[in-house]
Amino acid sequence: QVQLVESGGGSVQAGRSLSLSCAASGHVNYCMAWFRQVPGNEREGVAAIISDGSTRYADSLKGRFTISKDNAKSTLYLQMHSLKPEDTAVYYCAAVAHWDCGSWWSNKWQYNHWGQGTQVTVSS
Repeated sequence: QVQLVESGGGSVQAGRSLSLSCAASGHVNYCMAWFRQVPGNEREGVAAIISDGSTRYADSLKGRFTISKDNAKSTLYLQMHSLKPEDTAVYYCAAVAHWDCGSWWSNKWQYNHWGQGTQVTVSS
């Protein structure tokens, strides 16, 4: 059983940076991803890291967000730069036991492990 616990959310001004962490217990050699959700909207994929270490990003976030994983610490990270008010959302960590989710990484229905979410608020 995998448990995911996010941390690092908070309130920042536009243009600043913020880093999120997701501590995983259990087997972590999974496809892992970050999603975000604004109330009333669908949960959308932000970025994913595949079992081979390759990464995927939402097109609109490329260049500003970086996903990484420290297998020794069983922790997934999301570094967010040049934050915008529209980045305000609850950010979720997700995982699924699949070697290659590269083609469907942003499909939230494919993930069966979720964290509780952490709020990120960006003010203008």
